[in-house]
Amino acid sequence: MLFTPVKIGPITLRNRSIRAAAFEGMSQNHQVTPQLIDYHEQVAKGGIGMTTVAYAAVQKSALSFPHQLIIDENTVPDLAKLAEKVHQHNAKVSIQLGHCGNMAKRGVIGGRPLSSSTHINLYAPSFPRKMNQKDINETIKAFGDSVRLVKKAGFDAVEIHAGHGYLISQFLSPYVNKRKDEYGGSLENRMRFMEQVMKEVLEAANNEIAVLVKMNMTDGFEGGVPMNESLVIAKKLEELGVHALVLSSGFVSKAPMEVMRGVMPIKTLAAHAGNKIMGVFIRMFGKMMVPSVPFEETYFLENAKIFRANLKLPIVYVGGILSKENIDQVLSENFEAVAMARVLIKDPNFIDNLRHEVYKRSSCDTCNHCIAVMYNGPFECIQNR
Repeated sequence: MLFTPVKIGPITLRNRSIRAAAFEGMSQNHQVTPQLIDYHEQVAKGGIGMTTVAYAAVQKSALSFPHQLIIDENTVPDLAKLAEKVHQHNAKVSIQLGHCGNMAKRGVIGGRPLSSSTHINLYAPSFPRKMNQKDINETIKAFGDSVRLVKKAGFDAVEIHAGHGYLISQFLSPYVNKRKDEYGGSLENRMRFMEQVMKEVLEAANNEIAVLVKMNMTDGFEGGVPMNESLVIAKKLEELGVHALVLSSGFVSKAPMEVMRGVMPIKTLAAHAGNKIMGVFIRMFGKMMVPSVPFEETYFLENAKIFRANLKLPIVYVGGILSKENIDQVLSENFEAVAMARVLIKDPNFIDNLRHEVYKRSSCDTCNHCIAVMYNGPFECIQNR
């Protein structure tokens, strides 16, 4: 099934593989670089059905890092070059749009981070400002404007990041959202910001490009969004008319390794921290702040099957894909596509190598070196050195 086409909204992928939106760390001054273009071209050339440019900010307040992409008029020409390169290899191209909320850094955005509440984020660390209605309205508009710009650049799809403890997730999660107004309290109220963003996004997309949403099945800790609430959120997104869901879990500021599983290489993370003080802090407290979570292949599959049974729209499976066997197993459970990142960092030709039976399994050992280095520069696979 991997090598059969699949339709997601208004687009058709040549096969059922998607390059997941793992942060590349390849922007400079928040703009597209030749390195970013080259990487996605290599993935497209390597046989992927659709590649996803990761972690693009919809406005300045959405930025976490100085080497993170922002969507504005200045980025459109180079985004168009990236899209053209991908299309030359008959692949589709998507871009993940998001706002990091309390994960923003004051030195990058030039002010206090924004969030659903003033909940202190010790992971960044940051002391966010509770968003007022003006902030909310401007951010909703920024999502729509960003969709229009990437559509202008020739992209085939957008992926709205509503998981992992970033801004939309900060509204959804009772752990962060302590508001007493119409955006807080009940799940219906906590979903309001997400609904307003998605209505703006879908209007901007106008069914001309596909709209995917990355969301959590669980936040991964007690006091976060549990699965029964996530099922309600997923059904609301289906009702709104999104074209597909990308199901994940985890919360960067509370349960970071729930997202990718395994062990974070703390020494590597500290060595790439950007300054000596932060490096010392990570060496001392890194294992406490980023506790390991056992890695298993297809680690989200059992939870994802519950969502598959309760939803009709296309679902993209992500999490622990290392082999053709993993992919076949997932697709046999009626998921429309599979998304992967680490195996494509190890080998951008992973999909074509499966097609031509060069191998049936990636040699990626999920050491997470690529994750540890991307926060302060381009990701790399230590095995490829």
